[in-house]
Amino acid sequence: MTPVEIRSRGIEALTQALGFVGMVRFLHQFDSGSGNYTKEREQWLGNPKVQEVVAEMKKLSQTADSDQI
Repeated sequence: MTPVEIRSRGIEALTQALGFVGMVRFLHQFDSGSGNYTKEREQWLGNPKVQEVVAEMKKLSQTADSDQI
């Protein structure tokens, strides 16, 4: 199936399941956004080493465990 056929069948299925208005409301929920997520992610998180990520995960896990006590 080509991408055009998939899109056409998907819209048809949504329309049958949700009605025209429901299909339109469903499609309006999706937004491709803007910007460059990969580049922005590096600005937010930096470029941590695997060991740093594991250490942070362990720290968060211990905090979560102590919160449940």
